[in-house]
Amino acid sequence: MESIEIKGKSRNSTLLIGEKFENIGKYLPRKPIYIITDSNILKFYEKDFPNGKSYIINPGEESKKLSRIEDIYRWMLNNDANRGCFVLGIGGGVVCDIAGFVATTYLRGVEFGFVSTSLLSQVDASVGGKNGVNLDGYKNIIGTFSQPRFVLCETQMLRTLPREELSNGFAEMVKHAIISSKKLFGELENDCKSLLSLTEPQATWHITESVKVKARIVESDERESGLRKLLNFGHTWGHAVEKSTGMPHGKAVSIGMEMACRLSMKKGFISSDTYLRITNLLKSFGLPIRTNLNFKTVFEAMLKDKKRNSNSIDFILIKDIGSPVIEKISIAELQQLTLKND
Repeated sequence: MESIEIKGKSRNSTLLIGEKFENIGKYLPRKPIYIITDSNILKFYEKDFPNGKSYIINPGEESKKLSRIEDIYRWMLNNDANRGCFVLGIGGGVVCDIAGFVATTYLRGVEFGFVSTSLLSQVDASVGGKNGVNLDGYKNIIGTFSQPRFVLCETQMLRTLPREELSNGFAEMVKHAIISSKKLFGELENDCKSLLSLTEPQATWHITESVKVKARIVESDERESGLRKLLNFGHTWGHAVEKSTGMPHGKAVSIGMEMACRLSMKKGFISSDTYLRITNLLKSFGLPIRTNLNFKTVFEAMLKDKKRNSNSIDFILIKDIGSPVIEKISIAELQQLTLKND
């Protein structure tokens, strides 16, 4: 097991990579525990749940609606949850987003932690203190910044996931490599087959390295005032694709990364060889790089992105693998650059 600590402004967060779920009791405070999980996780792991009251959501983004969150608040209120309680999210990205949001807004904030059960959640959603819910299909447009007390990531849990769900996590791992290190990107290329089959020790090593990338960025910019924006590489266009198609997050971000690389190439930042190297790795992980959806539909969805500032959007581009750059691009220029889907 490897322990990684993020030093946040309100509290520190400990990421436990490779720890076993059965050891969760070691990290829980002596407080009443209120568990938020989904029906799939309950089916596989209920026997290992710690003592506490449980709220079961349906898997999927539909559960991140505000109306569903209200139901959880009422459940906590009806079950005597006070400021001395602890919220434990056991599940993937949706569960962790919901648990973190509920915990940071209920009674103006109670302590919380995560048992992260999906690859996407382990390398991205549960790391960094962002907690959010959706509004009218727009992802995480209502949210908070607050660090979980801990995030437990047992890599063996990933073996119960379908291939498509693993691909969602691989997209974020590729993203972390692109914005941080040529060396890490090369390791992903070399170990792609091992990762697809979750071969050890490669799988745990890559998950740990990916988490370290995000942890370093989050620790230096907890509330996304500067450097943390780099983690949005592929997300500006990707979230618009996700909103417009209902496509899984990782696949949409993969399409967003292709768009960001294509814009980088059009602006003369990267060569066609670098573009192809990145898109080939995405395809090797079974990820799409294009969508047949009408351009106007995606573009209009993108204009509602959280990262829009009046008449421009902070778009994350790259000048090389490992060399990201924040580019403020006007809406007019962006429309010209992205108009041709070729």
